[in-house]
Amino acid sequence: MTFLTQLGGLIPNANFASVNQPSDRQATACQVSVTVHGHFYQPPRENPYLDTIERQPGADPFHDWNERIHYECYRPNAFARIVNDKGQVVQIVNNYEYLSFNIGPTLMSWIEKHDREVYQRILEADRLSCQRLNGHGNAIAQSYNHIILPLANKKDKYTQIRWGKADFRARFGREPEGMWLAETAIDAETLAALIAEKIRFIILAPSQVQKCRPFPTPDDPQPEWIEVGTNQIDPTLPYRCFLPGGNPAQDYIDIFFYDGPISGDLGFTDVLFHSAHLAGRMEQAIRHDGRLHQLIATATDGETFGHHKRGTEKTLAYAFACEFPKKGWNITNFAHYLSLSPPTWEVKLKPVTAWSCAHGVERWQNNCGCGGGGLWHQKWRRPLRDALDWLRDRLISIYEDGMRELGIDPWVARDAYIQVIGDRSEANVERFFHRYCLRQLDRSEQVDALRLLEMQRHALLMYTSCGWFFEELSRPEGVQILRYAARAIELAGEVAGVHLEPEFIQLLASAPSNIDLFKDGAAVYRQLVSPAQVSIKQVAAHYGINSLFANYAPQERIYCYEVERQDFKLQRLGNLALGFGRINLVSDITWETADLVFAVVHLGGGDFHCCVQHFNNRRTYAQWKDRLFDTLKTASISRLLLTMQELFADKWYGLSDIFVEERHRILQILSQDTLNRLDHLYTQIYRDNYGAIVAFHQDELPVPKELQVAAEIALTQRCLTSLQALSVQNLATTGSANYLIELEALASEATHLRCCLNVLQIREGFEKIIWRSLWQLLKSNDPITKTDLVAGLSKLIDLAAQLQLNLPLDRSQEVFYEYLHKHIGPQCLEVISGDSPYAAGDSALSSILNRIWQLRQMLLLGRKLALDVNIWWDHLP
Repeated sequence: MTFLTQLGGLIPNANFASVNQPSDRQATACQVSVTVHGHFYQPPRENPYLDTIERQPGADPFHDWNERIHYECYRPNAFARIVNDKGQVVQIVNNYEYLSFNIGPTLMSWIEKHDREVYQRILEADRLSCQRLNGHGNAIAQSYNHIILPLANKKDKYTQIRWGKADFRARFGREPEGMWLAETAIDAETLAALIAEKIRFIILAPSQVQKCRPFPTPDDPQPEWIEVGTNQIDPTLPYRCFLPGGNPAQDYIDIFFYDGPISGDLGFTDVLFHSAHLAGRMEQAIRHDGRLHQLIATATDGETFGHHKRGTEKTLAYAFACEFPKKGWNITNFAHYLSLSPPTWEVKLKPVTAWSCAHGVERWQNNCGCGGGGLWHQKWRRPLRDALDWLRDRLISIYEDGMRELGIDPWVARDAYIQVIGDRSEANVERFFHRYCLRQLDRSEQVDALRLLEMQRHALLMYTSCGWFFEELSRPEGVQILRYAARAIELAGEVAGVHLEPEFIQLLASAPSNIDLFKDGAAVYRQLVSPAQVSIKQVAAHYGINSLFANYAPQERIYCYEVERQDFKLQRLGNLALGFGRINLVSDITWETADLVFAVVHLGGGDFHCCVQHFNNRRTYAQWKDRLFDTLKTASISRLLLTMQELFADKWYGLSDIFVEERHRILQILSQDTLNRLDHLYTQIYRDNYGAIVAFHQDELPVPKELQVAAEIALTQRCLTSLQALSVQNLATTGSANYLIELEALASEATHLRCCLNVLQIREGFEKIIWRSLWQLLKSNDPITKTDLVAGLSKLIDLAAQLQLNLPLDRSQEVFYEYLHKHIGPQCLEVISGDSPYAAGDSALSSILNRIWQLRQMLLLGRKLALDVNIWWDHLP
């Protein structure tokens, strides 16, 4: 292969796996197909009252666990690197294009909201796999929110399957062929529901099958059943499972059993840390018996590839691009393989089974020992299940009565409610009501209908399997499902006026905790669930306290509430501040509204007092407003607080009552003056003692901790100041050069004094400037500007390395990689091949030389970003 051919192959970003992929005609004669299935899922973590995930300290330095795992797994698999021996990126592979995968709908919603680029890469991967595999995409559906279906009632089973299908259809634009079941849990009723909903295939563990036999033939019309034990079923074949008593021509579902030993190795050995080891391990499963088709299929949690085992998305990328094609294997998915090699064997399953419990589905209802830790028991599981079943059944009665009173078929509407969950715009909700209501509903009736539907949504969410999976009820997973139960109870009370909470708590008292602090589920509920409930008045208090610091617009959105400001007055008297206002709140989810009045006083520090009441009339509002601000003039804190209490006669809200994100922001604002004073103090100490610090280092003596800390804080602050100034500059302007010089001097100073700067803050500043400047570079058509931007970017990357920031340049790499292959590569090929657009002569030669110089500058920047550009660099004149 000549270097021009190599360049031609790289320029369009040709994927090695695509190049080596057998066609359908070839696949029919291919001996081995491989499928790696990833079950990507996170439990829903949203606050049931705010519809958003609040900060989770255990996920630091990330906001929450979804964000952390996304950074470690979901995004890296969308942009998986293949690197050379120098650590330079040779190719970026979208692993989802070659993985068989399911992504839980609740997780997919989070990805869509927080990283649209990755979301689009996932959708694109399915489209491309459809093109490559004759219309069979890699994505399969999942039952909606990871309920253990054998433990669900029949209506919940169907809703879970229908919601999973509808969510899949809305995202991927096609009907799902297969479905992943939570924990692969299956029983006869679930099987019948899947068949009724036209799911073509499912994936199960080999331990879930009881017996198998070949299809009857004229020579053997009654083949004998073969009893199989754990891992004894041949996983290289698809199987068919017929519905007992059904029509054999249509009442069946096809089943793939993943290779148990290999799948176990993916999760629990080091086989994933080298693609050759992975391919070699899969090769051991090949049956050398002359059959035309066989499938080596593995399945594991998708989070294995990057989160549980860091960096292993690279292993997958290289296996897909090189190792598997090198062995002549067809990289496929289950639907495509089924189209080429339909089942010739049938199976019967064990009665009730799952992949992560040796006792059927006891892990999600009894003290079976699965998921236990040390001496801890799981005796709480059965009482928790019983309490939720009791609540579910009470909610069914309330729901059916309420919806029928509104002229709505309760179960048809619930199945269709997924259309609203995916799009809560007013127009879409109105369409939903028009389609499923027998009569026109007024606004209050619409609110009741939405409350009832939300009550059912939370009743489903409270069965999310994670609540039982681990060893203790008071873990975040158990608390989360109880929060969903609490929200369902609250909605039932708002619609039907029933008070279910006392009896529910009494039932939870039978669930013993392993932790003395809680003792039982009732205490868990009282200590961890009840305090987290959010009333609409608390939302108003959140707005009121924040209004002392935020410059709110007349229309604002606070989580899932639209806030319209009717009036607001703020007055400060020394350290004392008083805010008084009126707002209208509207829930995006239930459409409930509230016209509220708030008064908030800040006494300094973290001392806030806020009161909220429903708006009565304009006259009363004006009287309260005048009285409060007249009292403020007296500068008497006690009189002001007494007046507020007299007027509002309601509970006080403080800083601890507002939502976590804003509480942290306010605390930062309140502490900023102190931090600024400390920064100035440390800077002065550093300046006054600079000579002494240098002398300590010259004599190899330990620098007193106080002086070293002062130096590190002072240099960090200088660095942040320069970065902030540089962030509003264009790297191509003259002014930016001064800040780059300052950063360069600072980096030398920090290195000389062995200072460890605040890496997180400084790294974030560097990342933002590099990202923004790279986009400016790629969009610019001015050669001088491009040259200056390349120089500035190179300098910034060098400075980050000098400061030992370990700068993550993933996104910049990805953008430049695409530009490299779409623009820089073709231009290099033009120059190398002599296919120049310039005419002959000295000016043309000068233009070509200038073009080569510019291309080399861009390639050098690619090297700075750790991209392999050698194939172009080595052949440019």
